[in-house]
Amino acid sequence: MESNRSIITHLLSQVRIGMDLTKVVLPTFILEKRSMLEMYADFFAHADLFARIPDYDDAKERFIEVVRWYVSAFHAGRQSSLPKKPYNPILGETFQCMWDISDTVQCDDVEQSLLDSGPVPWANKNCVGFIAEQVSHHPPVAAFYVEHASKKISANAHIWTKSKFLGLGICAHLVGEGRIVDHVHKEEYIATFPSAYARSILTTPWMEMGGQVTINCPTTGYSANIDFLCKPFYGGSKHRITAELFHVSSPKKSFMSLEGYWNGVVNVKSGGSTSVFVDTQKMAIVRKLVRVIDDQDEFESRRLWNDVTENMIGNNIELATNAKAKLEERQRREAKERKEHGTEWVHKLFSGSLDNGFFYRGPLGKRMANI
Repeated sequence: MESNRSIITHLLSQVRIGMDLTKVVLPTFILEKRSMLEMYADFFAHADLFARIPDYDDAKERFIEVVRWYVSAFHAGRQSSLPKKPYNPILGETFQCMWDISDTVQCDDVEQSLLDSGPVPWANKNCVGFIAEQVSHHPPVAAFYVEHASKKISANAHIWTKSKFLGLGICAHLVGEGRIVDHVHKEEYIATFPSAYARSILTTPWMEMGGQVTINCPTTGYSANIDFLCKPFYGGSKHRITAELFHVSSPKKSFMSLEGYWNGVVNVKSGGSTSVFVDTQKMAIVRKLVRVIDDQDEFESRRLWNDVTENMIGNNIELATNAKAKLEERQRREAKERKEHGTEWVHKLFSGSLDNGFFYRGPLGKRMANI
């Protein structure tokens, strides 16, 4: 522990408050044993909530279900009380998984061609499929796409991770947006993301989420303002969340108020009473299913980082560090070669730009239109 602390102290001596940490190489022992791309998949740990959104006939109820899924989407990726940083994905790295929700969600049959051409071709009709790609290294931007073809719902997101040193902590701003599309009702919901904070990094580290996010549905006029509240310096509670839901017909008066904890219970406030909106401590997490490493492509996350992960599990920190450095050096070498030859990086699965976002090339709506 003292050795690790001295390394952190040395690292902190090289940075200053407000400094962008994108290019700072972190010691291997403080890394989480997975890629950031896999962490983003945890947004769908309650894939059953996501898939059920189109089931509701009323637009207001559908919007409430979008909010219900959203406020339950952050706890699964933050099970540890200690902040650990996932691996920085390599440019062109991908991650692919699915969630089988057959036990909890009923669905209709679907054209097999929609499944075969989807993001996870081996998924069955009642699976939520996920695929992600690191589309930029400097700055670090990831894009991911999710769908349940039978339920006719999909989501696309791009996230630019902006990390800054705060003195006694680190902040990671998740800049970007997600777009959930209900193809049954032809509705699109646009959501932003909170920031993540690592606090007290020199004593007893802990993490929290903070910032105001929004969810808007331009089609129906529903919107939500959600606040992830940082713990005050003196007193107060960690991990609090509040939300107000509105309709354009009454833009200053919310029709629903929420408060609670994003990693615990969130309640609906109505008059002087409350009722449970979500209870993440009791909700079952749907386990994501990932192909075994031998069946993965060279640039899929778990195969790409396998040597690092295995050595970290075995507490062989030096070997893990060497394996990590080898990947990073290859990335630098390939970037140098592209620059020397005047060639541009070609994205594998997504198209777009930093200014306009990145979008999956074979989304569900496009494939449905071609049937």
